[in-house]
Amino acid sequence: MRQLRLAKDAMDRDWAEPGLDLDAVAAHAGYSRYHFIRAFKQAYGETPGQYLTHRRIERAQDLLRTANLSATEICHLVGFSSLGTFSARFKAWTGLTPSEYRAKHVGRGAALIPGCYAMLWAGGFPSAPERGERDSGEGERNSGEAD
Repeated sequence: MRQLRLAKDAMDRDWAEPGLDLDAVAAHAGYSRYHFIRAFKQAYGETPGQYLTHRRIERAQDLLRTANLSATEICHLVGFSSLGTFSARFKAWTGLTPSEYRAKHVGRGAALIPGCYAMLWAGGFPSAPERGERDSGEGERNSGEAD
């Protein structure tokens, strides 16, 4: 159980890393990939992938309520590499699209945090090469799904 807690702590700490790899987390816990999935599900009631997705969606909910960032920016900040996947998983978890969620929850508290502050708090802005990779058209093709 201690090894599983260490792996869960690693996921809690590194949830925003898009490259967070199941094999690395399983190795951190001292398990093979498949044994880790079974043991984690038995201990926590969901697979490591489901747990990580839920953590990311919870963070996205916070950002949608509090930060003046687009759904695409939030998608990448919380560790998703595809806006379509983010939107689909967000809707499956909350019952609302990111835009519907924001419309329902914004305006019930303080003003939104400016996006530049939220980006700096979340780890800064991507470097120029990363920005070019992310803007390869993926956001433009899928922008209607979340905004």
